[in-house]
This record gives sequence, structure tokens and C-alpha cells, in this order.
Amino acid sequence: MSRNFRLRPLTESDDHGQEKSNLIDRRDFLRYSFNTAAGVITMASLGSIGFASLLMGQASADGGDSAVRFWVPTGAEDTVWYGDSHLQPMSYDAFVQASANSNTGMAGAQGVWSGMPVNVIYVPDNENKGSGLASNKPRFQYLEGYSDGGKYVGSGFEVTEKPEYSSLSIHDNLIIVFSRCPHLCCIPGWQLVTNDYTNDSWEAGGTESGGNKLFCICHSSRFDPTAIEKNSMGRGTPFDYIGIKKVGGPAPNGMPLVPFVLNGDMIEALPDFVDWYAYCS
Repeated sequence: MSRNFRLRPLTESDDHGQEKSNLIDRRDFLRYSFNTAAGVITMASLGSIGFASLLMGQASADGGDSAVRFWVPTGAEDTVWYGDSHLQPMSYDAFVQASANSNTGMAGAQGVWSGMPVNVIYVPDNENKGSGLASNKPRFQYLEGYSDGGKYVGSGFEVTEKPEYSSLSIHDNLIIVFSRCPHLCCIPGWQLVTNDYTNDSWEAGGTESGGNKLFCICHSSRFDPTAIEKNSMGRGTPFDYIGIKKVGGPAPNGMPLVPFVLNGDMIEALPDFVDWYAYCS
């Protein structure tokens, strides 16, 4: 049975007036984003309502609350570790358990938060950050970020140094990434395809070496979820952001982080940063 997902248009100003509901079911969502079973990206026109205007969810019943929920792509039910958890709230313990089956101790999952595609990545940072850099011993790395034009923007260390980024501080071995590729706004996935960039391996330095990359099957942009940097978006109104590093492919820069808290065992995202919200509009 098709699973419906309620979304509302994004407007420049919200007057809290009557809104027209837009339903997009699981099949349509994938048609507008990715289809792992086919292994191809298929982008379609939404007419007067652009894909970026269908981002924000409404009611908690369909994923529009603060909970981050698993999103299981059609065709991946039997291949991803969270295959039976479609639209269930993500729990911290689920990632800890999944990481125990990983060669690197990393675990990731496709998700949806308030109608927006995200990836949640678990990295055994606390366990590994006190030792020397070694293959397959991943930890978060704070790197210097540069714009697509080569201009220095800032350092990933700003998440710990500047109060305005305090809610983005890395904690509990987790990050949440807003999963819209800055190239053509497709949705990169976590180990949804098999290649050298997605295998369960890790190398330091924020380079293309090693696996466990977020991989966009549209035009093969790759992103290292352990490489935290400050960068700049040039599409629309330019803004600086803290995100993960683009390490290969045509994307001009990396993807932004989304702040979160743990509410008991539940992973809940925070709407503290909104500049990136419509960069794909």
C-alpha cells in the first residue's frame, strides 16, 4: 500500500492563514528524488509547486514533528538495516546496535525530518578521537572550508568556538545532514548503492580515499560525513554554514548540518538554522 506524506508549500511569509494541503505518496517522493532499485535519478516537474517548496511537513502523524524518522527507499526494504522501520522515529540505540555490525563502527540511515530529507550518521568519535589517526578508526575531523571559487570561509572548529554555532556542536557520536545535493538538489544516500565510495572503510583527511561517503547517484558527488567544515552557499542569497565536506564530483560544496538533541532515546532535530532551507528552490 502506498504511504502518504503530507507537505505544505513554502512561502516567503507565513500569515498562518488557510493552507492548501499537498499529498505526496512514497512512490512520488522517490520519483522526485531517487530510486535505488532502478539505480537512477529521475527528476520530474511539479508544475507551479517546485520540489523545494514541498519540504516542510505539518502534522506529527506524517513526520512533521521534531522526530527524525527512518525513510526506507522502495526496493531497499531487504538491504538496509532499518528496512522494517519506515517512518518510525529514529532511536539512538538503533544506531549503536547497527554500528556493532560495521567494520568501522559507523552506521547511517536515510531519514526524513519535518518533510525534509536527511541522513543520520553515527561515528565512533568518542572511542577513537584519543588515539592516533589510523585506517578504519573514524572520528570527526574539523577542517578548513573554502568556497567553490577557492576563497577561505572558515573552520569546522567554529562549532565549538563560536556561540552562534553552539547548537551544532558534535555530540553523542551523531550528526544529521540536510540531504540535498548542492549540485542539482538530488538526495544523496547512505550505502544505498555499492561502490568504492560507499564500502565500509575509512581514511583520515577528508579526501576521496576510503568509503562510508554519502553518495549521490545523480552525478556521483561524494561527501565525507566525518569531515566537518565551514563553507559558503552561493545559490540564491549567499550564506555561510557548518556542514560536511564535498570530496568529489560536480557539487560546488558540501551539505549543511542540522542541529539535534536526544530526548531520552529519541533523535529530535532542531530548527535553529534555516538559511539552507531553500537553497534548492
